[in-house]
Amino acid sequence: MLPPPRILSTDAAVAVINELRERHGPLMFHQSGGCCDGSAPMCYPAGEFRVGGQDILLGHVAGDVPVWIGAAQFEYWRHTQVTIDVVPGRGAGFSLEGPTGRRFIVRSRVFSDEEVDALDAACPPPRGGD
Repeated sequence: MLPPPRILSTDAAVAVINELRERHGPLMFHQSGGCCDGSAPMCYPAGEFRVGGQDILLGHVAGDVPVWIGAAQFEYWRHTQVTIDVVPGRGAGFSLEGPTGRRFIVRSRVFSDEEVDALDAACPPPRGGD
C-alpha cells in the first residue's frame, strides 16, 4: 500500500487559496499547536514565516502551497490525515484570509492501521532546514 497524503484541502479552501495567491503571490501554511485560533492553519506569503528544524512538512495543497506543522503538534497528529477547509468568519491571527470574511480551519480523520503502517514504512517527512 502506498502511504496516504498527510494533508488535503477542500475545493472551497483551494478557491480561497487561489484568490490569495493572485493577491499576494506564492503562499505557505503553518499549523501550530496553540489553543483557540492558535490551532488554526495560518496562511502567509511564502517565506514570511520562517520554518526551522522543529517544523515538519506535511505536504502541499492547491498544487504547490507547502503546509508545515510544528514537531510537537505533529507528534499529536501523526496518526491523522489533516484537511484544510474554509468557513465564514474571521480568525484572530495574521493569516491572509482574515480580511476576506472567511477563515481556514482543519478537519481530520484517524488513519487506518494499514495507512499508519504504510506511513511508518515510508521515509519520514522532511523538516525545515533539510
